[in-house]
Amino acid sequence: MNQFNLRVYGFIINENQEVLLSDEYRFESFFTKFPGGGVEYGEGITNALHREFMEELNAEIESCELIYFNEYFQESVFMEGTQVTCFYYLVKCKTIQGLGTNSYIIPFKEEGEKQRWIKINELQDKDLNFKTDQVAFKKLKKFLSL
Repeated sequence: MNQFNLRVYGFIINENQEVLLSDEYRFESFFTKFPGGGVEYGEGITNALHREFMEELNAEIESCELIYFNEYFQESVFMEGTQVTCFYYLVKCKTIQGLGTNSYIIPFKEEGEKQRWIKINELQDKDLNFKTDQVAFKKLKKFLSL
């Protein structure tokens, strides 16, 4: 196929130094990632970030700052022959009340996504399923001087 897939994700950090994670079940698989998703044709990267946050979190972005994008080849885990490029932003939302407050059991097997907070200093590579998320999280910690 040899196609490209652009993805955009956001790091939201609350006052307790926790980052928001998105646990999802899709393609008959459970995985943990950061909130965000695919860039649609005709859409800019930050426009996609704003749209994804409204769709997934019902959260309006106040500001965002690019932290990282993968400059190496990464094949999609879900679509063989598709190269994935991911952009990660540090995001401030107008409000984050209610985000990640519903409890649930991990892993789950019903289609969809749920969010939870985890302390930045407790999040480990093994908690994230995708290489790009793991590298981006390391960049975030370096950016925050953690």
